[in-house]
Amino acid sequence: MHLPPLVIQSTQIVIKPTRIFVSIVVILISLFWYHSQHYTITMEEEGIATPLLGHAIQESEKGARSYTKDELLAEFKKQLYLAGPLMTVNLLICGLSMISVMFVGHLGELALSGASMATSFASVTGTSLMVGMGSALDTFCGQSYGAKQYHMLGVHKQRAMIVLLSVSIPLAFIWANAGNLLVFLGQDPEISAEAGLYARFMIPSLFANALLQCHVRFLQSQNNVVPMMISTGITTLVHILVCWIMVFKSGLGSRGAALANAVSLWINVLLLAVYIRVSPSCKKTWTGFSKEAFCNIPTFLKLAVPSAVMICLEIWSFEMMVLLSGLLPNPQLETSVLSISLNTCSMFYMIPLGLSSATSVRVSNELGAGRAQAARLAIRVSMFTVVIEGAFVSMILILGRKIWGYCYSNEEEVVNYIAQMMLLIAGSHVVDGIQSVLSGAVRGSGRQKAGAIVNLGAYYLIGIPLAVLFAFVLHMGGKGLWFGIIAALFAQALFLYILTLCTNWEKEAKKANQRVYESMIQDEVS
Repeated sequence: MHLPPLVIQSTQIVIKPTRIFVSIVVILISLFWYHSQHYTITMEEEGIATPLLGHAIQESEKGARSYTKDELLAEFKKQLYLAGPLMTVNLLICGLSMISVMFVGHLGELALSGASMATSFASVTGTSLMVGMGSALDTFCGQSYGAKQYHMLGVHKQRAMIVLLSVSIPLAFIWANAGNLLVFLGQDPEISAEAGLYARFMIPSLFANALLQCHVRFLQSQNNVVPMMISTGITTLVHILVCWIMVFKSGLGSRGAALANAVSLWINVLLLAVYIRVSPSCKKTWTGFSKEAFCNIPTFLKLAVPSAVMICLEIWSFEMMVLLSGLLPNPQLETSVLSISLNTCSMFYMIPLGLSSATSVRVSNELGAGRAQAARLAIRVSMFTVVIEGAFVSMILILGRKIWGYCYSNEEEVVNYIAQMMLLIAGSHVVDGIQSVLSGAVRGSGRQKAGAIVNLGAYYLIGIPLAVLFAFVLHMGGKGLWFGIIAALFAQALFLYILTLCTNWEKEAKKANQRVYESMIQDEVS
């Protein structure tokens, strides 16, 4: 008796491909362990200054100076070492939700619509908040590492874990009632019910993501990024298998995809936690759990809240554009094209996002070490790099604009519309990269309050009003909405650039020293 083709295919997946899958995972785990044993990059080797004590600063440089070719090349190599793995991590983490939704897509249109809406709802109400609050560690851990107060990294990480897990509790109640909230916001009741069910099964991933952000920032701030790339690679491979089992074999359907996402994120957290615990590279920065983590929480919140506001304001504005597209004539076409445009923009944005994180690490490390000129050099190199990257990617987008639409649709109307949008995406990518790098410098120097004010003005006082004007008053449709996005990005980049030019980096280095010193003293007193 012959089995149906689908069953035969499934049986093969369980046998031979499973062996290949396990082999790949074993290889990645071996690399993970190898790196933990051979990671020997220290601050002395990188030329970071001795830790600052009190308010003294080792550099007494007045104003900018010229840099040698060797200095520029050395800084470029450091940023490339950081940015490469971080880009990979960003892409793989984004891929987890995408893979889950792709599996759900095989269950039917209603399941797909519900999963997509739940994922968007989770991004707005939870994920963006976790990323934002976790980014406060870019300042605290990065500057402590630069100042060679290594033990403080573990304290800051534990403090962030306590805060983020506490914030996750009320967010979990919001996710549990996502279906009712979506109906209240005017969404389709049937799709809202499906999205609410999916969101409830995503709740475990909320707590996993809170811990993951803390572990990632902890390792990232000490220039230890390769283990994150390997652990995320293992997680993504495992996620494909877990999704297949949970969606098709367990009988859970779309709920299985949501649970698979949570399982994979927890696997990633456990891998990084084990690495931090056993790796010699984290011996100085992780000294075990400490009661100091429960002290000085208000100081952490003073940066965590503006960090969250800074990032959430930006993410929410893009989600608002999708909602506005539904109010345009021919909303089905406009919403589809704008969603495709945003997905394309997000995919290519992972490159400057990696550079942004690298900039944040380099600036915070150098300011913590009292090297103001080195922090300025890091920003200059990253700006040059992101402009070159932006020009290269924009050229690719322009050259491929007429064929990219066929990846999503065979309808000529959609393909032609996407081709027109690709020209706008190409222009926005360059500006987006510049603001991303400058935002990284803001996070690295601990000026998230200024960043939040800039984002509020750029997106909600300039970008969204102009988007409404272009789209609804001047009747430019989806292209008008994207012109509003470009205006917001340009204003954001311009304001951040002015802020950077007006910055006294010697003063910022002293502030970083003061922040590290006071945090250390307060914890010791507590």
